[in-house]
Amino acid sequence: MAKQNMLLEEFDVIIDRMRLAFETAQNLGQSIEAAKVLYQINEILPENLQLALDGGDDSTLAEQVVLTYEGLIKTAIAEYREELMVI
Repeated sequence: MAKQNMLLEEFDVIIDRMRLAFETAQNLGQSIEAAKVLYQINEILPENLQLALDGGDDSTLAEQVVLTYEGLIKTAIAEYREELMVI
């Protein structure tokens, strides 16, 4: 669940670290770790922007999670950043 009253700067720092972890896992071919980072990013977002992610510890399933949800998570991140910019 997203922290209430998170500042834009706080959110950006957290997301930048998670993006780096995600990209590193992807570059190393660690699809399970990449999927886990997507789950963590999703949990930071407010409930109204969170996705219902399916997945598990199977590498084929994790690859599918990454392919299916990476773009959607990026969209949700952008939407939440916009909300924080208004605050």
